[in-house]
Amino acid sequence: MYPTHIAKQLIDFQKATFDNIFSAMVLVQEQSETMTHVLFEQVSWLPEESKRIVDQWFSMNKKGRDELKTAVDDNFNNVIELLQSK
Repeated sequence: MYPTHIAKQLIDFQKATFDNIFSAMVLVQEQSETMTHVLFEQVSWLPEESKRIVDQWFSMNKKGRDELKTAVDDNFNNVIELLQSK
């Protein structure tokens, strides 16, 4: 086998591993958000401002998560393109 072919297989494996772990993390975060919203519906003593702050936190978390995924995917694609050009 050619070294570039082995390197591409390794990168493909790392990308698949990252994608799977990232998907699992997203599922956990979404479930946590759902559980938090259910809890907020049941607690009447929690101020609305606190609920808005937590919603903003979830929103910022999603935005950061999406930016991370985009950055990692772009870098994986850059490495794959580099390997394919050789």
